[in-house]
Amino acid sequence: MTETDSPETDSPQTDSGATIAMDRLTGFHGPDLHDLCDAAEAAILQGGGFGWLNPPPRQTMEAYWQGVLLVPERELFVGRLDGTIAGSAQLLRAPRNNEAQRLTGQLTTFFVAPWARGHGLAPALVAQVEDAARANGLRVLNLDVRETQTRAIEVVEEAGFVRWGTHPHYAWVNDRWATGLFYYKDLHGNGGLAEGEPAVGEAGSGGAR
Repeated sequence: MTETDSPETDSPQTDSGATIAMDRLTGFHGPDLHDLCDAAEAAILQGGGFGWLNPPPRQTMEAYWQGVLLVPERELFVGRLDGTIAGSAQLLRAPRNNEAQRLTGQLTTFFVAPWARGHGLAPALVAQVEDAARANGLRVLNLDVRETQTRAIEVVEEAGFVRWGTHPHYAWVNDRWATGLFYYKDLHGNGGLAEGEPAVGEAGSGGAR
């Protein structure tokens, strides 16, 4: 059984009859590490990975995921299709020494394997990270994505994330620059913070934003 901090979310059936479920992983059991590596490799090969352009050796991939669980500021979430890990996302919080950004977090390392797309895993993973961010007392969730990752862009915009900027030299992919898109979401509002609005717990505080 996968080790989690809370019970596994409901496992609704998709139109195809498949079952999806979300977990927060705090340890690897059974085939979970193998399945997570397989899903990540498939996403990387389809151009929807998270930095790698080509799958690294399996031992490197395994070491990466094992290392994620050791970082106090990271929470690892996975989406399962019929019990098999098929996608992942992480919540990254600011380290304790960064008090100025203690109310913000980053949604990162977000992907779904090509063979598992179309079942609602991607929106469910985003919602899971949002819930975890709220549970951690965060006010704003940020993310960035390559402009070529059209499905990821679709998912986050449907979830209410606001695009605030672009970076024309965000990443070097296939011998050319790829543009990056930057988003944020107010987790306690309607998706957009009013200009100058203080974050919860910071009313009246000074300093540049």
